[in-house]
Amino acid sequence: MVLPFAPGETIESFPNPRTADAISISDVTFLAPVAPSKIVCVGRNYKEHAAELGNKMPDEPLLFLKAPSSLVANGDAIELPAESQQVEHEGELGVVIGRRARRIAEHEDPLSYVVGYTCVNDVTARDLQRTDVQFTRGKSFDTFCPVGPFIVDGLDPLNLVVTTRLNGSIKQTGRTADMAFSVPFLIRYIANIMTLIPGDLIATGTPAGVSPMKNGDVVEVEIEGIGVLRNTISSAE
Repeated sequence: MVLPFAPGETIESFPNPRTADAISISDVTFLAPVAPSKIVCVGRNYKEHAAELGNKMPDEPLLFLKAPSSLVANGDAIELPAESQQVEHEGELGVVIGRRARRIAEHEDPLSYVVGYTCVNDVTARDLQRTDVQFTRGKSFDTFCPVGPFIVDGLDPLNLVVTTRLNGSIKQTGRTADMAFSVPFLIRYIANIMTLIPGDLIATGTPAGVSPMKNGDVVEVEIEGIGVLRNTISSAE
């Protein structure tokens, strides 16, 4: 859902598309604003984050997929699986594809394929990621991909501030200008590998400062112009 208001604007209601009435934000439970066929993630796209995990920067974008079944909305709980003892937050800019993209021509603007931008928390079971080498299990537990609260269009993705807070304390802060591979470059690069279809989500990488989360914590990912994605942490039943 792309909401009809300007980036950064605070609203209390929005038009009901079926009637002339307004819908109060307080009366609405928002679902995750995307239903992607695939979630394409970019690893080590910020130099400081690669360094904090002891990794070299890649020469080309490091891509991996996150299961769409890991998707949850703003306000939903992130569940800590029994299989992991180190579940960490990764606040990221999410890019939502608006039209089919396959082998984008050089004269085309990759951003023209974007319907809008959102906040993503690429939750990661760090211990399992290290054990497995590849990322599928450590990234794809149920509830490991909070997205929201909205999709916002009209933003410049090349210089947005991304901030992650844990229990109110800032853990991560960075600018998308510091990415090794920019949003337009990533869209073109990915579309040359796999066809992107409307609703697909690209998680563009996380700044330095990832840290473990525990039962009862509250994690917030805030991106200027989009808003705050807020989730609580709970032990899986």
